[in-house]
Amino acid sequence: MDMNAIKPDQTLDARGLACPMPLLKTKKVLKDLKVGEILEILGTDPGSKNDIPHFAGKGGNEFLGMLDDAEGFTRYFIKKGA
Repeated sequence: MDMNAIKPDQTLDARGLACPMPLLKTKKVLKDLKVGEILEILGTDPGSKNDIPHFAGKGGNEFLGMLDDAEGFTRYFIKKGA
């Protein structure tokens, strides 16, 4: 899947936040999304590279992937599940 082609329904800017804040904010925003909508998370915390994919796989959501941006942050994509 081409990560650059994904059109998120909502973007969470978690850049500059340290663990566990990116994950906590991700959980909160995902709760308000409709099934099938895509959340993009922007993050700089290295721990998020493990935390976000692991969390997405457990909660019935679908982790679509991540992309390291040239500006020094990572973009994560989660599709809201049932």
